[in-house]
Amino acid sequence: MNIAALISGGVDSAVAVHLLCEQGYKPDLFYIKIGMDGDEDLTCTAEEDIELCTATARRYGLNLNIIDLHRQYWDNVVAYAIDKVKRGLTPNPDVMCNKLIKFGCFEQEAGHLYDKTATGHYAGILEKDGKIWLGTAQDPVKDQTDFLAQIDYLQVSKLLFPLGGLMKNEVRDIALQAKLPSARRKDSQGICFLGKINYNDFLRRFLGEKEGAVIEVETGKRIGTHKGYWFHTIGQRKGLGLSGGPWFVIRKNIDENLIYVSRGYNTEKQYGTDFALRGFHFITEDLWKGNSPVDVSFKIRHTDTFMKGILTREDDLFRIHSHEPLQGIAPGQFGVLYDKDAEICVGSGEISPADNGSTAI
Repeated sequence: MNIAALISGGVDSAVAVHLLCEQGYKPDLFYIKIGMDGDEDLTCTAEEDIELCTATARRYGLNLNIIDLHRQYWDNVVAYAIDKVKRGLTPNPDVMCNKLIKFGCFEQEAGHLYDKTATGHYAGILEKDGKIWLGTAQDPVKDQTDFLAQIDYLQVSKLLFPLGGLMKNEVRDIALQAKLPSARRKDSQGICFLGKINYNDFLRRFLGEKEGAVIEVETGKRIGTHKGYWFHTIGQRKGLGLSGGPWFVIRKNIDENLIYVSRGYNTEKQYGTDFALRGFHFITEDLWKGNSPVDVSFKIRHTDTFMKGILTREDDLFRIHSHEPLQGIAPGQFGVLYDKDAEICVGSGEISPADNGSTAI
């Protein structure tokens, strides 16, 4: 089997390559470059990544190819993120990167020449009823199916996830025992394209600053000042600069540039049990078929917990009722649905701002 393996310089993708080689495969390695050339602040620190990828390739006698997709990334993923933020929504660039770049543009550039594409994602591939499904990982803490929930059937049917049946500590042990170059490298945090700057600095560069009032939702009183609604998301706790908290962002008024907050003791304002998903995308096919209520598992952000709830449908509108209260239901984020046992990732839709007062922008 002819395999392309995406490698990042981190321990997970290196172990994925190691496991493929142990099975007798000789994959071609690909490093996807997405940093912006010519801008020191916004350039992804690729030099160390490429050095470690090169060392891994030499270790196993494999070819390493560098695919420059930075223009496609900025034209698609970054543009998507900025547009969502300007509209007061909470984007998920990692989801769109997987859909459009890693398994989209890369497929057009090079992946189409291979039978399979392997990655270091913590996810699985299941075969059921003659079809291929995206399965959850053995390690619930590291499970990354929520980041893959917008890929399509053609993409998932071509993917290999060598780490899907392993726990993170097992992956690290394999790397140490095999003496892989990246064995002791820390896991990456945040979004690669940001390079040396943080997310708020990135938003400031593109959207600037505009002072607005921070309003206590219960009293309507102004209790502080913020520098732009785009720096804040529903459910946010840190970075508000308010005393006497904890304070949480409850909603936003983007027309008047207002942020509404509530203290930590007001669970009624902070928590909700119901939300709607629009534009739902099935990875393989509709697992449930029909409009009868069904038990599902779901996520509304990247977390190690699969929440339980009931799905009801009205044509293309999906409504979720959670069995437990949810904090910080953020419009714009992807709500990811699974079967009730959280074994199959069925797909995802965008959380709608229109259905729940606690999540309204």
